Amino acid sequence: METVVSLNQLIFPAKTQPLSSKFVSGSMSALVLSLPTSFKAFSNNNKLTTRASSVAVEQNPQTKVALIRIGTRGSPLALAQAYETREKLMAKHAELAEDGAIQIVVIKTTGDKILSQPLADIGGKGLFTKEIDEALLNSEIDIAVHSMKDVPTYLPEKTILPCNMQREDVRDAFISVSAASLADLPDGSTIGTASLRRKSQILHRYPSLNVLENFRGNVQTRLKKLNEGVVQATLLALAGLKRLNMTENVAAILSIDEMLPAVAQGAIGIACRSNDDTMASYLASLNHEETRLAVACERSFLLTLDGSCRTPIAGYASRDEDGNCVFKGLVASPDGTRVLETSRKGPYSYDDMIAMGKDAGQELLSRGGANFFDS
Repeated sequence: METVVSLNQLIFPAKTQPLSSKFVSGSMSALVLSLPTSFKAFSNNNKLTTRASSVAVEQNPQTKVALIRIGTRGSPLALAQAYETREKLMAKHAELAEDGAIQIVVIKTTGDKILSQPLADIGGKGLFTKEIDEALLNSEIDIAVHSMKDVPTYLPEKTILPCNMQREDVRDAFISVSAASLADLPDGSTIGTASLRRKSQILHRYPSLNVLENFRGNVQTRLKKLNEGVVQATLLALAGLKRLNMTENVAAILSIDEMLPAVAQGAIGIACRSNDDTMASYLASLNHEETRLAVACERSFLLTLDGSCRTPIAGYASRDEDGNCVFKGLVASPDGTRVLETSRKGPYSYDDMIAMGKDAGQELLSRGGANFFDS
């Protein structure tokens, strides 16, 4: 457990402003997090430019026990998702809108602590959720807010995940200081990514490019490395950039056909203890059923493939204009030389979508063979 933050108000200034004196006077203390909220992908000197702003957090002495303690990672994106959850709960339930009713607890996970190695080399599954799950089971927090693509296909015993909030844009964004798209990068250019899914799909289409695999860190860290010339380009989830108000960085948005997203990309999941009916009821009020079913379909596909960080897997379920579910799935060899794709279409209902994901996974397992991922 790292930090407990009691929040009464979170303010995202539209422009950079000095911190108002009202946040540092009297009995209040202010926690200021410097977050670059936006910068342009191209500028006159061909550098990514940042326009930093401060996040002012007004903090009062704790006067009562919080009704809900939200557990989250401490990255700017994770905090943005926790704050979004907090605001939606406050809007739905009057008792949660009172001062001190919701507390945000920041927990450092294994994936946050070890940045020097690729995710696959330090365990893969659960790297960004294990410590938060433990805090939930130990009743140190009441709900846990996760990026769904970080959540293993199994849940810890005595926990449930009854809520997926409405999904953001699932596509990947291309960011570069020198090129407008992947196709514009000169041969031999280096792209930074921590995702084997992205690496394999990039190399499959553009084998003349290089991929720096252990390109890790939060969004701000990766963009700083890009600006310093460590790589010539990177890919990031568009959903995260939108939640951080950093879409000005985007040089191009990759289509689903060009870069199939990670399973559950763009979706936020919220877990609670299985015996906590009060929290389950609160979370049910935030659930977006169309998103929940799509995520369940994709995770069924992933579970069937027994996917991990060592496995380049992508999957996306969506509702078409006729109300049906369309699922697209992909597995690849890590070097991108082989890519196997499949698709399914059927009713947009839980049982049908779980079956579609499972069937698609079984097909690709059969087609790939036992040694498919060894190349």
